[in-house]
Amino acid sequence: MHGEYKVPGGKLVVVDLDVEDGVLRHVRVAGDFFLEPDEALDAVNGALEEAPADTDAAGLAARVDAVLPEHTVMYGLTSAGIGVAVRRALAEATDWTDYDWQLIHEEPQSPALHMALDEVLTTEVAAGRRPPTLRVWEWADPSVIIGSFQSLRNEVDREAAERYGIEVVRRISGGGAMFVEPGNTITYSLSVPEALVQGLSFQDSYAYLDEWVLGALGEMGIKAWYQPLNDIATEQGKIAGAAQKRIVGPGGGPGAVLHHVTMSYDIDADRMLEVLRIGREKLSGKGTRSARKRVDPLRRQTGLPREAVIERMIESFRGRYGLTDGKVTDDELARAEELARTKFGSPEWTARVP
Repeated sequence: MHGEYKVPGGKLVVVDLDVEDGVLRHVRVAGDFFLEPDEALDAVNGALEEAPADTDAAGLAARVDAVLPEHTVMYGLTSAGIGVAVRRALAEATDWTDYDWQLIHEEPQSPALHMALDEVLTTEVAAGRRPPTLRVWEWADPSVIIGSFQSLRNEVDREAAERYGIEVVRRISGGGAMFVEPGNTITYSLSVPEALVQGLSFQDSYAYLDEWVLGALGEMGIKAWYQPLNDIATEQGKIAGAAQKRIVGPGGGPGAVLHHVTMSYDIDADRMLEVLRIGREKLSGKGTRSARKRVDPLRRQTGLPREAVIERMIESFRGRYGLTDGKVTDDELARAEELARTKFGSPEWTARVP
């Protein structure tokens, strides 16, 4: 069995192993990390040898920590990362490069249709009828998108939203409210087979699926990092938030994961604070201490037009994993339009948590 895991902010850990009589055998840890002293690697392999195959990642990490020589130095490597790599090997997880990725980047669409497309496309990936997909959104209208479990009245000032012509929709994933304006945010979705995140905890899957965009931002001169549970941040505060939804495959089999991210390019903070009911403490934690400014980290930190930022992100993904231009099929669009009408555009769904 073979497993790979890139430690967030670190290096690649590769594990090869066998399972015999319910325990790990012939464990070999490798990678492009730095480790001192040399004999520490033998200690790591020995600690994992004969570990029960059902040991979780934390238990595997504890076995490693218990045998490391005194004054061991790990750079780009953690015992937790080793544990995750082992679990991914045992789960027979796939890698990004195992797939033929498809890009969808089409004309602006309504907020309700975007919600529906996420559900339809991820369902298609779960059924094996669509390849893993990166979809970059374009917004036709300003919107507030609330999380699946948020209270509508607690999160949104409906009168202010109506005054500014802002549509309020509810998505299928959890997390917090997002305020978007056409041309002032960058939103993308990843619809991926569940096998890509096998062996990862829920939290680790966020970091894993965000790794490519951190690299893309780095190529544009932005030092960004994953901030648990679901944020991307820089020294100047939060610049993006992610959310996920698991969709079960046909017959209850392996399914797919929807991972979508909204990044702030240049937001009208005054208007956002009129429409969203955000407490002062939460606002300060997101790097937005004053309403009398624009929330513009990507515009300010890159100095690039929004379209150029998107293009560089797409090309970074393409360079890492390959990416073929595609489109929403006629059948997918028809199903999404029906869902937008009957579900995501309905008052019943939007106010399902009043």
